[in-house]
Amino acid sequence: MTVQKRKVALLFGGRSAEHEISLLSAASIYKNLDTKKFEIISIYINKKGDWKVVESPLLSLEALSTGSFSSFLPWNKNPSSSTIEADIYFPVLHGPYGEDGTLQGLLEMADVPFAGASVLDSAVGMDKAVSKIILRARNLPVVQHLTFLEKEWRENKESILSEIREKLPLPRFVKPACLGSSVGISKVSDENDTPAALNEAFRYDRKILVEEGILGRELECSVLGNEEPEASLPGEIIPFREFYDYRDKYIEGKTRFGIPAKLTPSQTEEIQRLSVETFKALGCSGMARVDFLMDGETEKIYVSEINTIPGFTEISMYPKLWEVSGLSFPRLLEKLIDLGFDRHQRKNRKKENYSP
Repeated sequence: MTVQKRKVALLFGGRSAEHEISLLSAASIYKNLDTKKFEIISIYINKKGDWKVVESPLLSLEALSTGSFSSFLPWNKNPSSSTIEADIYFPVLHGPYGEDGTLQGLLEMADVPFAGASVLDSAVGMDKAVSKIILRARNLPVVQHLTFLEKEWRENKESILSEIREKLPLPRFVKPACLGSSVGISKVSDENDTPAALNEAFRYDRKILVEEGILGRELECSVLGNEEPEASLPGEIIPFREFYDYRDKYIEGKTRFGIPAKLTPSQTEEIQRLSVETFKALGCSGMARVDFLMDGETEKIYVSEINTIPGFTEISMYPKLWEVSGLSFPRLLEKLIDLGFDRHQRKNRKKENYSP
């Protein structure tokens, strides 16, 4: 008996500074989706936000960028003349305009199933400042930090630098509030380098965080599920540089990984517990990777941030941690698609129960 394949629309590219990372993640997903069960429709979104159905994400950037693009806006001059018939959408756009709830809102308006996080958890997870407020309110351990807007920095540089000096010891990290893949992040070990670090972060976002630098271990844990999420075995990042920056993540690749991390049973259980609690606190669904810092002296564990569309490249921790936990890459993708269908069906059942 021939099994009817589910049509999966793979969305990748996008307008953020993480555009190229999205291409790598999409290529890995494309190569690992079970073609006996799924038919893949590849949809490339360029840096202007225009869409185009392409052969696959394995094409070169030049090939992806050639030809005519369409806008999903019906009043644009070049509306799409083709109809996309997909059973479910799989967004793999990292950063703003893909991971922050904007694309998820579009899919919700279209009332179509999609894999991964929903609108609210995408938006909250993307904004590191907002997510830390929620995590702290739920008594989850986060590092000391300060948040600043670009306007405040332009108008009150001396007072902001004074506040940072008083409240956050060296070293400290400066990062955009709503970006990932270590874009725009600086480690500050000298007080005189703080202004340049803030200027660098403000190149990418209007809101930034300055965080206390925890000297110790960088740990990560993958989470999968909707109402009953599960955590993988934790992994460890052993940076080649002072921290796991963009260049080492995607260009040089000299960082080493502990998969799984060498931890005591109680430390492993605590990271898994904190991962699930973080996932629930932020109202997540589908998937997320939770990042941690462990103090080298006290071994206290801090929740660093959450990524609702974690990397899916060949070296990415999210699929690798599930693989070492007993879930293969193809099976992981299948479960994510099933979770997307499940959430959509539950939401529609709630609609059916409404009677004014």
